[in-house]
Amino acid sequence: MSHEPVASAAFAPSPQPEAGRTVVEPLPAPLRGAATVPGDKSISHRAVLFAAMAEGTSRVSGVLDSEDVRSSIKAVSQLGARVSLERQPDGSLAGGITGWGASGPRKPDAPIDCGNSGTTARLLMGVLAPWDVPVEITGDESLQRRPMRRITAPLMKMGARFEPGGRETLPITEVGTRDLRAITYDAPMASAQLKTAVLLAGVYARGTTTLNEPAPSRNHTELMLPEFGVPTTAADRTASVTGPRVLQAAEVRVPGDPSSAAFLVCAAVLKPGSSLQVENVSLNTARIGFTRTLERMGADVSVRHAGAAGKEPYGMIAACHTPSLHGCEVPAEKIAGIVDEVPVLALVAAHARGVTVFREVGELRVKETDRLAAVVEGLGQLGVEAYIDGNDLYVEGQPGLRAPAGLVFDSHGDHRLAMTWALVGLTGGVPVEVKNFDSVKISYPRFLDDIERLAR
Repeated sequence: MSHEPVASAAFAPSPQPEAGRTVVEPLPAPLRGAATVPGDKSISHRAVLFAAMAEGTSRVSGVLDSEDVRSSIKAVSQLGARVSLERQPDGSLAGGITGWGASGPRKPDAPIDCGNSGTTARLLMGVLAPWDVPVEITGDESLQRRPMRRITAPLMKMGARFEPGGRETLPITEVGTRDLRAITYDAPMASAQLKTAVLLAGVYARGTTTLNEPAPSRNHTELMLPEFGVPTTAADRTASVTGPRVLQAAEVRVPGDPSSAAFLVCAAVLKPGSSLQVENVSLNTARIGFTRTLERMGADVSVRHAGAAGKEPYGMIAACHTPSLHGCEVPAEKIAGIVDEVPVLALVAAHARGVTVFREVGELRVKETDRLAAVVEGLGQLGVEAYIDGNDLYVEGQPGLRAPAGLVFDSHGDHRLAMTWALVGLTGGVPVEVKNFDSVKISYPRFLDDIERLAR
């Protein structure tokens, strides 16, 4: 597979695709051996933002070099942090970040453009809430359609202001206050971004700020804040901080991203003859729900712990081709832990015998694109019956599924969809085209290179 012009030493040339499309060829051999994936995107964002908030110079390593994380790096630089990160031989970023500490961020000389990164925009609102500097936050066309009210509502209860009043999307101007109020907030949805924004504001509020959520979400913030000298209280569906406090410089090592690893793991499950190990990847229990879902489908997948980076566990995920998969039901309380992997898990489900049901996946409608509609559309092109009932996604699997020739998938500029539809070509028997495949740069820039190397 290759980008325009279509040519590759490893694969036979394909017809020239239309502009903006990438041809993805079938892999010439099974996936074999060991792989690593880029640094975890969620942890990378937090490492950059927390270091910028801290007093002193933090040392960070393993940071994902992607467009989303660079949005966070650019944002904190505009706000006065000094960022000295260099690209490493493995493609990651490492170096020092000197934060603004107790003096607070400076007023930027231009709006902060978060690109496509909802994590940057939403977490930044929590970062800015304790400071009385007006900051306009904006993003690309996709990000400007995504809901922000879920973040602004609790921050307004704490005392921050957002202008124009009542606006629910970007661009929006935040004006924080040095007199933030601690709150107890019952979140309407399980969202690590919402939880993190409230906790970061709560670090500077007087008293204890507590967030309760209806289902567990990613806990990277609760694990990382103590590394920066801020104790947290974390339980299954609640988290709290007591302020005011000032973050102190720390050393953070970012493990591999399990959401990126999921695509290699699913490829190995689907590609005959494959046996693959993904090493040095985060094994945070809130992030590897996809492995349990695959196990419920009967896939040959296993996890082995190796150690911890700070409080983040890491280790290896192994996967082998599994010719006989079966459908399963994924309950609503498990969705927050696999929300980024639902598209690729739906593709695996398309190969399974029986029906797979993903309960309460309405959150996929407000990701980088409407992922729920896009999954139904893409699986329909494969001839797979997939449909939405309320907020539930149903996939009627077809064992022995084969993609027809000439398929063109639309990623809608969404990196998770781009990699999902690429797997149709990579693990199948015919090439496919993927529109706007370059969106993978948001989270996994070297995806095709890595998967090609494993099939040699």
